[in-house]
Amino acid sequence: MANPFEDQNAHYTVLRNDEDQHSLWPAFAATPDGWVVVHGPGRRDECLAYVREHWLDLRPRGVTEFIAAQTG
Repeated sequence: MANPFEDQNAHYTVLRNDEDQHSLWPAFAATPDGWVVVHGPGRRDECLAYVREHWLDLRPRGVTEFIAAQTG
């Protein structure tokens, strides 16, 4: 069986967690606890474009808030 996370022809959703991290997720799979769908379902390339446009800071939210508090 092919890896469902790498199938170029499959449909995906984009998930986001409480730390503002994003994940490309196969549309057929249930959304894991702690994640919400923020885009899709759509083609893999569309979902990756959404991630590139919206997930600009790869650091978890807790890290960015900590740094802001230290420098603020």
